[in-house]
Amino acid sequence: MSQKSGTARRSGPHRFTERQGQYLAFIYVYKRMFGQAPAEADMQRHFRVSPPSVHHMVLSLERDGLIRRQIGVARSIDVLVPPHDLPILDWLRINSSKPP
Repeated sequence: MSQKSGTARRSGPHRFTERQGQYLAFIYVYKRMFGQAPAEADMQRHFRVSPPSVHHMVLSLERDGLIRRQIGVARSIDVLVPPHDLPILDWLRINSSKPP
């Protein structure tokens, strides 16, 4: 599916576009690695997009119920999608019920 199409990538309770999935996976992995969520500037550098693009994506993820954040608290993003539904884990072929 094209990320420009806006068509949901997943079925079930968590539906998101391919691009949203990339952001969700990045936030999840970043938080697991560094113990805190990425700043919008970190996402801007990773995805090589403008600050307004990142901010719009964060607002979109929150509006769609895919993340939760505390307004006024830096690096407070929580991913609400189960890890096994994130595209990076599909790509790595990680199965949460089986060791690698």
